[in-house]
Amino acid sequence: MNLSEAFQHIIHQFKEVAPAVDFWSLRLVIDQQESLTVRQNVAQPPYFAQSQGAHITLVHNGAAAYAATSQLDRVGFKTAIDLAMRWLHASQAKMVFDATSVSRPTVSGSYASEVAQPWDGMSLSDKIGLLQDSNRQLKLHDCIVDWQAYLSHRETQVLVLTSDNTEIKQSFQYIMPGLQAVANVGSETQQRTGGGWGTMRQGGLEQLQTMQFPTVATQVAEEAIALVNAPQCPAGSMSLLLLPSQMMLQIHESIGHPLELDRILGDERNYAGTSFVTLEMCGNYQYGSELLNVTYDPGHKAEMASFGFDDDGSPAERTYIIRNGILERFLGGAVSQARTLLPGVANARASDWNRPPIDRMANLNVEPGTSSMQELIGGIENGVLMDTNLSWSIDDSRNKFQFGCELGRVIKDGELKHIVKNPNYRGISATFWRNLAAVGNTSTFELWGTPNCGKGEPNQMVHVGHASPACVFHDVQVFGGD
Repeated sequence: MNLSEAFQHIIHQFKEVAPAVDFWSLRLVIDQQESLTVRQNVAQPPYFAQSQGAHITLVHNGAAAYAATSQLDRVGFKTAIDLAMRWLHASQAKMVFDATSVSRPTVSGSYASEVAQPWDGMSLSDKIGLLQDSNRQLKLHDCIVDWQAYLSHRETQVLVLTSDNTEIKQSFQYIMPGLQAVANVGSETQQRTGGGWGTMRQGGLEQLQTMQFPTVATQVAEEAIALVNAPQCPAGSMSLLLLPSQMMLQIHESIGHPLELDRILGDERNYAGTSFVTLEMCGNYQYGSELLNVTYDPGHKAEMASFGFDDDGSPAERTYIIRNGILERFLGGAVSQARTLLPGVANARASDWNRPPIDRMANLNVEPGTSSMQELIGGIENGVLMDTNLSWSIDDSRNKFQFGCELGRVIKDGELKHIVKNPNYRGISATFWRNLAAVGNTSTFELWGTPNCGKGEPNQMVHVGHASPACVFHDVQVFGGD
């Protein structure tokens, strides 16, 4: 039985026991992951996981409830439906809002990742051989005390079906590679990563080349060695040039999370905090300088959170979140939009079949400006370039933050100088973006993101895309590790 036949068989089983309610939706998810690692020239045990299950949402008489099951037959569906019906009746007297006001999916469609070189197009022995070759390049010197290379693949099939006969099929494939070298001299230890470490791309093995895997292995080792011998990052108020590898984290923590509508409404208060942003800021708040333009953009095919529809079935389309520095809309799916009567986007997302969709970032990108990298550097009299996130800390309203990077380089009088270690900076979200002084052009624009953003109770770990050019900020508090 192929995948399409399997889906149809499962749907038939569900429809035989589907309840007589105002509205129901069924979301089927089939997911499998494989990961290979070679560490210190030794192949680690391969990791393989697969799961499948269904999430059921019911709406009736203004109330909503849900349940999930991995038993995809009549008995399993009936058990889950009975549980959801009990929650439905229990919630009717305690409704926060009328669930019938939430817009329902009305458009059927499909989406699929673009794959030029399938995961199975390379043999297991060739994949292990690639990782072993990378390990040999990473062990460049005796001061490299730990080194590893990994390569992972994930494939997810999702089908959303509703009682209104809307049907949405989506197929995703992801590639996640990475390289790491750790150097030690005396009491000093530094790490350097590359080749896609900490992020992933949508597509097939062809994405390895765009992520410079494993071609940057020697450079990763060389920079780890350079860092243990480098001086500390200077301290003081100065200009900061963030490369896309760090802009990813800056966007994620100080724009993405503060703008999630359910967080603004207080739904995350017990777990991951609230937000310094309020509902009244929509349409008028000066979030950043006039150079700041941020879009929700599901259209970059290789970016990890590109899709045709969110997990509630809302069609996804490119939309400005911040334009010329002004906050235009929040990151809220259909439910939060109904609760607030404010504009949002198609970003109701679930980590798997056993979780309900909640407001999550998807592809949240800073749009390119007009400056080349040389122009960005040339405009800085005194500052530091920072590359690749290493550490982060931010308060529970996503306002005050402190971030550290793997590698820094001093900039003096418009010229890039020596490497420095332990580069850190701190700021306040409400003012940091207003100090945005220059935005790189498309030649500096890169696709990044994180595969492990946690949120929700119970926790949901999802992948989030953040594409950005390099950016310059003035008057930033920079410091080293002393």
